[in-house]
Amino acid sequence: GYRPDDQGAKARRMKFGPVPLAEAEGGLLAHSVRLPGERLRKGHVLEAEDLAKLAAQNLSHVCVARPEPGDLLENDAALVLARAVHGGAEGLSLTAPFTGRVNIIADGPGLILVDAAKITAANMVDPMITIATVAQCHQIHPGGMAATIKIISYGVVGAALEAAAEAGRGALRLAAPRFATASLIVTDVSGGPGLKGQDAIKARVQGLGMDLIETLTTPHEEVALAEAIMVAKGDMVLILTASATSDIGDTAPEALRRAGGVVTRFGIPVDPGNLLFLGRHGARPVIGLPGSARSPVLHGADWILARIACGETPDDLGFAAMGVGGLLKEIPTRPQPRQRPKS
Repeated sequence: GYRPDDQGAKARRMKFGPVPLAEAEGGLLAHSVRLPGERLRKGHVLEAEDLAKLAAQNLSHVCVARPEPGDLLENDAALVLARAVHGGAEGLSLTAPFTGRVNIIADGPGLILVDAAKITAANMVDPMITIATVAQCHQIHPGGMAATIKIISYGVVGAALEAAAEAGRGALRLAAPRFATASLIVTDVSGGPGLKGQDAIKARVQGLGMDLIETLTTPHEEVALAEAIMVAKGDMVLILTASATSDIGDTAPEALRRAGGVVTRFGIPVDPGNLLFLGRHGARPVIGLPGSARSPVLHGADWILARIACGETPDDLGFAAMGVGGLLKEIPTRPQPRQRPKS
């Protein structure tokens, strides 16, 4: 098999450089050339007719690339690698190759799951062979790009491409939403925010291909909230409280317990979103949303809602790891911004 440290294997490239027009037929045009009424694009295989047109422009040389025996041309190589990385994953499709690039596109909403070790191993084979993906657990929408495979040179050593394809095989997966509907329960206090933020929550749910089938309002009291949880009809239950949940024994978590549910997590290392809590009511996931989730900007609620909806509930290590990259954009309207105002 191909080894990057084999003498000369990694360093060998297809022949590249300027040649006399008389020697250029069959070469790949290295740089686009504008001619009267047309343009010869880079990568074009030069034919005798093309060379005659170049000669008519008083050109004596042209820069070309020529593959060596055993090389794969950029489009062929990109397609081979993209098919390997795709690995037959449901919900992901490939674009046609162009200029040495193939994109992997999501057919529907969900989370992109990346085997980082495989992507890294494939990218270690040869600098001319590259795979770039979205971040782990990136929420994607239909038509969104999950990865791009780009062959930088006009061709690559066949053995190197084979090694990269094997290293990256099956490195991507789309986790699709497992729930169809959600209920939103909004608690209220005198002078509270009321239904403010409902549209932002609805947009988050719809972004996962789900329907927000109802919004229930209830006083910010344990008994009333527990009753609302029990009658909610959605496959998931979202709770948006008028007053912040500041302890695992606060109103909303206690209401979930009173309704016969369990609280499984309080607090996440993502900001904004620290005060989010998770639980279950029977088989239904329950997410307690902080008041800052009323804003439509990127929020810890986006990360958690998408993961729960797609069946990728983090374990303790997964939650802890969210802290790296978990410092999200500040919400200007937050009552207690992270930085003290200047005096």
